[in-house]
Amino acid sequence: MRGVVFHHARFFGWYGRPARQTGGTPVPPSRNPKWVGSLALILPLLIAFGCRAPERSDFAAILERQAAAWNRGDIDEFMQDYWKSENLTFSSGGKTQRGWEGTRDRYQQRYATPEQMGTLRFSIDEMQPLGRDAALVLGQWDLSRTSGDVGGNFSLVFRRIEGRWVIAHDHTSTR
Repeated sequence: MRGVVFHHARFFGWYGRPARQTGGTPVPPSRNPKWVGSLALILPLLIAFGCRAPERSDFAAILERQAAAWNRGDIDEFMQDYWKSENLTFSSGGKTQRGWEGTRDRYQQRYATPEQMGTLRFSIDEMQPLGRDAALVLGQWDLSRTSGDVGGNFSLVFRRIEGRWVIAHDHTSTR
């Protein structure tokens, strides 16, 4: 009789404590202290590592933080929400830049002075979850400068990496 389990175990996908060799009744998982202990250990980890679905507010906060850094003239801080990886991609003007450092260097060359940087504002048009750890964010950007205002659309692919949302792909166009 060793290994006998609660008779619905296969159907429900759980296995209780096996019956005693003497023919005792198996203990269903709801009364199995090991099962409860495992849940007590796993639940805080699930919460801590952000198992909830992405929400628009997650990305609005990131874009607000980026705009604030940009408007202070701090490109390094602006770049902190991009994925620090060679797999980061940034597409604009018919060209694709790969890697975090290359993307930062591109921004620093293109926006070398406070006048070129101007004042940045983002708005989110829509957010589409692509699972629990990825999302597509579509929106608009506007840059007010003394040399002339410019703006356009963006498509950002965010990934949750090590519990933190980062931009893994940025496609930006001008109007």
